Amino acid sequence: MTVLQTTQLTLSPCCPRDRTDFMALERDPEVMRFLNGGHAVNHQEIDPNATFLMPRGTEPYVWTARRTTNDAFVGWFCLWPESETLAELGYRLHRADWGQGLASEGASALVDWGFRSGGYEKVVATTMAINQASRHVMEKIGMHHARTVSVDWPDPIPGSEHGEVWYEVTREQWIGG
Repeated sequence: MTVLQTTQLTLSPCCPRDRTDFMALERDPEVMRFLNGGHAVNHQEIDPNATFLMPRGTEPYVWTARRTTNDAFVGWFCLWPESETLAELGYRLHRADWGQGLASEGASALVDWGFRSGGYEKVVATTMAINQASRHVMEKIGMHHARTVSVDWPDPIPGSEHGEVWYEVTREQWIGG
């Protein structure tokens, strides 16, 4: 993993000093809305069956995003390898940083790194069908809707009845597009 620089962000491999910032994101109901229905994560009782990533600063493939101008924490991005040629993009941003193009900027930099340096042939991303903001990020960076799947959640959250969408982009589309 390497440090990635964009116009507004510095993405660095996560480290233990990021733990407090990561955990603060999980306490924000709006940040968690499409992950667990907006419940703050109880860090004393982490659900071992949670289907979403909860980085603690030691995970490979997770980059911490900070503003280049003042080093302020923005959130995190990940490019999680599903195989040698396939990775899943993920991101979570502090609510104060929403709507400023930072998710697209960071996600684009990470996908580009994945194709040019990570050896991936395809990058995928998923979200709830009703999560329009995240879908917009995926579309803005050039990912294409591949499918919508129904998920039978053991503890459904509002909107889950509309399914989960999968987006993808291939190396050929990215580099040639």
